[in-house]
Amino acid sequence: MTQLAPLPDLLLEPLVRAALIEDLGPNGDVTTRAVIPASRRYSARLNAREAGVVSGMQLAAIAFRLVDPSLQITLHRPDGSACAAGDVLMQIEGAAASILSAERIALNFAGRLSGIATLTAAFVAEARGTATRITCTRKTTPGLRMVEKAAVLHGGGFNHRFGLSDAILIKDNHIAAAGGIAAVLRAARAQVSHLMKVEIEVDTLAQLAEVLAVGGADVVLLDNMDTPTLRAAVEMVAGRLVTEASGNMALPRIAEVAGTGVDYISVGALTHSARTLDLGLDF
Repeated sequence: MTQLAPLPDLLLEPLVRAALIEDLGPNGDVTTRAVIPASRRYSARLNAREAGVVSGMQLAAIAFRLVDPSLQITLHRPDGSACAAGDVLMQIEGAAASILSAERIALNFAGRLSGIATLTAAFVAEARGTATRITCTRKTTPGLRMVEKAAVLHGGGFNHRFGLSDAILIKDNHIAAAGGIAAVLRAARAQVSHLMKVEIEVDTLAQLAEVLAVGGADVVLLDNMDTPTLRAAVEMVAGRLVTEASGNMALPRIAEVAGTGVDYISVGALTHSARTLDLGLDF
């Protein structure tokens, strides 16, 4: 598992603040205010109820601190750690009302992101023993891309481009609209800075041959190819470009695809189809 230096809280706090405002609404936590005395103090444990890889602990801690800065938080499993069922991930001590008011948002972030990290780790395990890396895509929850991509890193995966502005990725529709592979590659290379990569998608070996003949690409995305075609594509490239396999990359197929020698396998499911890891807050 991958334990990384945390992002600055100031980047994450707006996401957590918006979620808390949505949950607390105009009247705050009316249930807790009605039934829990303000003086009641408690010690709560954020527990794993199944095995997985932890992510979202930093956001959970921010949620508790935004509701009540006086809460004492002890982290037992940092982001990127493996956990087993029953493990205590975090302990929170202080006003019971504050803990209860932040509980759901903390669990929503931690469960969702731990699910992504756990699924990513499963894909990474399938590629173990090869040089192939597992990477995510832009198929993320709107507004949560930064933290979902961080969860991919926590699971041992790698990040693809973050958005439309940090890399050129020429898809089939770009090729059609621009007038073909040669035209689109020449136009991209004429505009691109020396620090920006150019990736182009191909569906067939004939398209790949044209990309190699024209030049100008740094990465080639081999889209929806069967395994023999992928293997032939990697042989054609012969290390001249970074290769990325993409398109319906399900977990049972990853070892086979990694065996073709591709550099990266991009998997949208890491972020759009991950199951929330079962976590709970126990008093």
